[in-house]
Amino acid sequence: MSDSGHSQPSMYVPGRNRRRRWMDQGPSGNLNLSEPGRERDPMLRDREQEKWDGNDETSGYTLQKTPIILAKPAAERPKPTSAPPALEKPIVLMKAREEGKPTPTAEGASLPPASTTTAKVEKEGQRPTQPVYQIQNRGMAAAAGSAGGNVDPVVGQAKLMPPQKMKHSIKLVDEYMNWCDSAIDFLLDQTDVLVVGIIGSQGTGKSTMMSLLSANSPDDDQRSYVFRMQSQEVRERAGNQTSGIDFFISQERIIFLDTQPILSPAILDHLINNDRKLPPEYNLPHTYVEMQSLQIAAFLYTVCHVIIVVQDWFTDFNLYRFLQTAEMLKPSTPSPSHESSGSSGGDEGIEYYPHIVFLQNKAKREDFCPRTLKQMNLVIDKLMLHSRLRYKGTVSMLDCNIFPGLPYDFLESEVNLYLIPTMENDGDENISRTGSGVGPAPPLLPGYRGHPSFHTMINKLRSQVMSMARPQLSHTILTEKNWFHYAARIWDGVKKSSALSEYSRLLG
Repeated sequence: MSDSGHSQPSMYVPGRNRRRRWMDQGPSGNLNLSEPGRERDPMLRDREQEKWDGNDETSGYTLQKTPIILAKPAAERPKPTSAPPALEKPIVLMKAREEGKPTPTAEGASLPPASTTTAKVEKEGQRPTQPVYQIQNRGMAAAAGSAGGNVDPVVGQAKLMPPQKMKHSIKLVDEYMNWCDSAIDFLLDQTDVLVVGIIGSQGTGKSTMMSLLSANSPDDDQRSYVFRMQSQEVRERAGNQTSGIDFFISQERIIFLDTQPILSPAILDHLINNDRKLPPEYNLPHTYVEMQSLQIAAFLYTVCHVIIVVQDWFTDFNLYRFLQTAEMLKPSTPSPSHESSGSSGGDEGIEYYPHIVFLQNKAKREDFCPRTLKQMNLVIDKLMLHSRLRYKGTVSMLDCNIFPGLPYDFLESEVNLYLIPTMENDGDENISRTGSGVGPAPPLLPGYRGHPSFHTMINKLRSQVMSMARPQLSHTILTEKNWFHYAARIWDGVKKSSALSEYSRLLG
């Protein structure tokens, strides 16, 4: 203390003052605050002293706690309990059999391993660049549900494979006029399909033409044709080879329908001689044969884009009468559903009619004369004048460069008429080379035929048929499988048609 009674600030020492403070403290813990230099709280001074000495460990721990948590390695972090539910289903479909199983714990909960979580993140990032996973996910949803979420990769690849190639035709309608369901296994869910049907009299070469247009070549063995031809035995007894409707689909997704001969005397003879029972709605065998032919023709008018009418001589007027009768008895195009009827408006009354191609098979040299060809087009145009079938503007003999010297306007009323010469073989070729027997022709100069070869005519016809337009058969776009179900419904409606029943009653 100085003489004036005040403390000297320069003599203040922290340790000494603390000992002096405890000495001045009484038994009850009260401090002696008589001196003016000791008015501060002793606890506050203790904290300041500890900070001065560097002993405040609590404040230092608080400042270092946050960076220590951020610096923890990934192995010490808490593991996720489950993946997001939105990604669980597609990721399980991508895993192998051994990966999708969770690891059981002692508490009974299931936690995925850390490697599985990493694989999920990697596969999730690959999904936008591999759309094949999406196809497998949709196509194998049912199989994945039955197998517990795991799908065999072999099964997945089998579902993505296209249907097997057809080697021969199968039955769409059997000889008893019953529908067959075996063709659905060869169809796909795609809409780019063309349906080609054929009708004609007995022995005109319908099955041969359909085989050459679909999958075979004239050089192939006739026993390997996809549509069976008449055997020698069947030809000798004047029988028919095809019964009902045969089905074949090519690799170009074109459906070919081969039919039994219309108004066939062989079928009528089989009914009479074998005492085959007729359906109760028919009284006479010839009525039953005619109604079978009309049912097949009316069915083709509704489910085909193109119908080829084959004849081997020009011309049978009963054939054109039959075509127009089948057009009259054709079932109407099914109306759209009630949901789309309001938006379609006046489209409900539109009827569908296919393209008709008249194929003159086994044509002679005289038939390829331009004057004869013009007369044939004129006759067909007059006979089909009142028909609503599309018999013009599809197939042309002038556009395929068969008659290079004729102008395009040579045929005033050109119809869908195409001529096919007789199929050649080695014997016919040798005869054409030798001529009339005067002497052998030069080896490099074949005999004059007056028309292109059979191979050339078939190739040009195939090109025109495959390039035809593919309009909608109904008010909705049909896939191949939808077409099959649509055709089954049309066939059932044809067999139960009231118009056909009334026409059969009038025939007696």
